[in-house]
Amino acid sequence: MASVLNDSDSEDELPPGWEERATVDGNVYYVNHYEKSTQWIHPRTSSKKIVAGELPSGWEKCTTDNGKTLFIDHLNCTTTYTDPRLAFAIEYRDSSQSVRQRFDAGSSALSVLHGKDLRNKVALITGSNTGIGFETAKSLAFHGCTVIMACRNSKKAADAIRKIKSIRNNATCEALSMDLSSLRNVKNAVNEFKEKFRYCIIIQLYKCTII
Repeated sequence: MASVLNDSDSEDELPPGWEERATVDGNVYYVNHYEKSTQWIHPRTSSKKIVAGELPSGWEKCTTDNGKTLFIDHLNCTTTYTDPRLAFAIEYRDSSQSVRQRFDAGSSALSVLHGKDLRNKVALITGSNTGIGFETAKSLAFHGCTVIMACRNSKKAADAIRKIKSIRNNATCEALSMDLSSLRNVKNAVNEFKEKFRYCIIIQLYKCTII
């Protein structure tokens, strides 16, 4: 039985002369330019990796006239032969192998979501005008998610939205008045949310998470 998991960033740096690439079907392999050879396992961790999921927001995959795979970054107007998902490739391992940690207390929300495409996803976040809630809202919005900032103080919610949009103008954020100390108010807020959004793929509550 096999599974996939995120690998450790601290151990994942390649030795000099090595390069990481991916096949068309998503298998990661390693090129040793000194010895002019390739292999499937990481030269330091002996792990096998794959790239999976959608391309990051703004990226497109196409094939050139000579059959080569090309990746276009429409946001920065650049092209590359390197799959951008290599930056967050995941380790493919047997269940008998030990699990290695990728993120720790020093990891930011932006680093955790790096490379993720959250377009067409909706997140409702309470306590999102400051602290962890704000950083979560900002990071999700930066990755294409529609963020509903549910706050008791509507003015603070509006200020938080302006702050996010001052950094990323195309971020989609909306304020929703919600006072968690009042069940009646919460019910009204939920009904208001449901009138506009049929589904909420992600619900992020300040200090707890419900998926």
